[in-house]
Amino acid sequence: MRSMTGYGEKRFSSPGLRAKISIKSLNHRFFDWNYKGTPLGDAENRLRALAQRKLLRGRIEAAVDIDFLDPSSWEIAINEALLEKVLATMEKASRRLGKAVSFTVDNIFRIPQLVEIRRRELTSEAKSFLERAFDETLDELLKERRREGRETARQVRRHLLSIRRSLRRVESMARTQPLFIREKLTQRMKDLNGDRLLGGEKVEGEVAYLAQKADIAEEIVRLRSHIDAFGQWVREGQEEPVGRMLDFLSQEVAREANTINSKSQNISITKESLVIKGEVESIRQHIQNIE
Repeated sequence: MRSMTGYGEKRFSSPGLRAKISIKSLNHRFFDWNYKGTPLGDAENRLRALAQRKLLRGRIEAAVDIDFLDPSSWEIAINEALLEKVLATMEKASRRLGKAVSFTVDNIFRIPQLVEIRRRELTSEAKSFLERAFDETLDELLKERRREGRETARQVRRHLLSIRRSLRRVESMARTQPLFIREKLTQRMKDLNGDRLLGGEKVEGEVAYLAQKADIAEEIVRLRSHIDAFGQWVREGQEEPVGRMLDFLSQEVAREANTINSKSQNISITKESLVIKGEVESIRQHIQNIE
């Protein structure tokens, strides 16, 4: 089980370049790629594909900063037509003024569009080097995401244990709910009619009707099934993306707890259903950050 948040950063060197690579991942419903740093051309798409193979969800903020050490990585382009025009203009000015007008290398770089310094396209060797370096940085990020995921799984398992305890108490009390309904109904009739109670058959019919409406056996079975499934998805060593499944299961657990609460005729069952709802709400907060 992996968190969607994490950070990885590494530095790399090769004979022709130095690179600093950082990758940050944040919570997001889908895979959302964001790149900044040295322009990489089509090599960026290859890094994106590497990230998407290992990170299925999350906002990914990747940065690659490169220092090119080999002078051959750069090319200088001089606009010769513009330079000729500049020199011709200066020569005319010199003749008109009657003195030489100085022109230095510094002047060349100050004239817009006269000189352009461009980085050459990355070589295949440089692209392969960056891919290997980026992949290693991804592994650093994944270590952090797994560590956070393991901690979240431990917290979820603690909440599941509390839900199981409450569910066992609900199941135990549910067996006595018909008797509880009978006593409650009998007392209500006694309060209304004094000693003139309705006949036993009438009472039994009313008890049977109310007991059927208050029956929570099916909800208990479904709730236990959801909790068992939850336990499987958050077990140790789980590597599959489970965030969406856990979100679905938490909604189902909350739905069954609500139904038990609405059917309950016993204040103790009501209290336990509220405990379950509180625990599942805590679980939902934890799993919002799970891939």
